[in-house]
Amino acid sequence: MDLIVAADRAELAKARDGLGGRIALVPTMGALHEGHRSLIRLARERADHVVVSVFVNPLQFAPEEDFSRYPRTFEADLAACAEEGVSVVFAPSAAEMYLPDRQVSLSSGHMGTVVEGAFRSGHFDGVLTVVLKLLNLVRPDVAVFGQKDAQQLALIRRMVTDLDVPVEIVGGPTLREPDGLALSSRNRYLSAGDRATALSLSAALRAGRSQDSGDAVLRAAGAVLDEAAGLDPPLRLDYLVLVDPATFEPVGEGYRGEAILAVAARVGATRLIDNVFVTLS
Repeated sequence: MDLIVAADRAELAKARDGLGGRIALVPTMGALHEGHRSLIRLARERADHVVVSVFVNPLQFAPEEDFSRYPRTFEADLAACAEEGVSVVFAPSAAEMYLPDRQVSLSSGHMGTVVEGAFRSGHFDGVLTVVLKLLNLVRPDVAVFGQKDAQQLALIRRMVTDLDVPVEIVGGPTLREPDGLALSSRNRYLSAGDRATALSLSAALRAGRSQDSGDAVLRAAGAVLDEAAGLDPPLRLDYLVLVDPATFEPVGEGYRGEAILAVAARVGATRLIDNVFVTLS
């Protein structure tokens, strides 16, 4: 079938009602890259039809963040979705998604205030609010999100559990450039020098993952990031943490099993995040 583009609730409802079988949702903010394409392919494995949302959500940006600067490549996004066999693209305006007198939003609770949430106040409240609205509007059987945004994925899983939302949440693995840099829409902001420094993030995660105890993991990763702070341009670290994948609370030295090693840092004017799973034995 041809790709359907829906700009409002009525068009989405009409398109949604014309789809048979299982439906998968892949929420995005556009500027699609190969990482997004991999999520769409994973969604196609899980369902008969894929709906992709393209919406730069203003609720998840703080006033000093890059909402107006966030890349918008809608025609290219539509072409990518058509190539990947997407059935429907839902591309609403902010006015379509949020009523002018809107009063109710979701709270991400304690987990939304730690790690990434400690640096982006209210960010996860905005993420969960828009994701719940998209789930209600599309009514998918499965929704697919990237593991690169690990805390977001954990919070969405917590939300559908706590609020009894009847949808399966699937995490897709992080895709990387050949040099190890995690794919991100924000990578296009990096100069050649910025990019060379940014590779320290994935290098730190690889160094940490080679260890098998919590203290050793953080020491090995931290040593790489300390060295990167002296590069030109320098890496400015926001956090390096080793956390429980379900709660994002720090794991203690006696912790055994799978943990997430997560990092966030700024290179020039660009803020980047990355993470890997680590097995502590």
